[in-house]
Amino acid sequence: MPVPPPSSPPLADETQRPRPRDASDLFWSFTWLALQGFGGVLTVVQRELVETKRWMTNEEFLEDWAVAQIMPGPNVVNLSIMIGDRYFGLRGALAALAGMLTFPLVLVLAVAVVYAQFASHPAVAGALRGMGAVAAGLIAGVGIKLFASIQNHPLGRLLCALLAGLTIIAMAVLQWPLYWILPVIGGAACVLTWRRIAA
Repeated sequence: MPVPPPSSPPLADETQRPRPRDASDLFWSFTWLALQGFGGVLTVVQRELVETKRWMTNEEFLEDWAVAQIMPGPNVVNLSIMIGDRYFGLRGALAALAGMLTFPLVLVLAVAVVYAQFASHPAVAGALRGMGAVAAGLIAGVGIKLFASIQNHPLGRLLCALLAGLTIIAMAVLQWPLYWILPVIGGAACVLTWRRIAA
């Protein structure tokens, strides 16, 4: 049976690097990603898709992750749908989505039942606070890895670093809501990049 053409354009060098074998490969790959993703799914997704499976480069991951962030819904779910659609169209998107949600949903429901019994225990509360620090470190580590990918960005590293700094200040210091940060700082970044490319 012939494979239907993908709905979104494939990556330029798709034939020269690994890609998912079929929709089943997408399902199990994203199931494995989701099951590893407690506390730091961004770290796991970047490592698996870029470094282990090599389905995309760091630059492509950064661009796709940016799009996934501005779409409604969980970022990693949006990313899985985009990747599934890129390779196998609608059935790929559905397979990747099912992989992201099916087994993790069952597991989270089971954990929620257990947690409800032990939530007030001091050891459990202390363990969760400790894991919060680890999750923050994982996200910071991926941020440093991805920062190296912007060396070829049209705006250059200095301006990209300035925009990243403004975003951190807006979130952590000024405590702006996300629906202001995206159109103001994100919109400015899009306009500046478009003007630099068009020049």
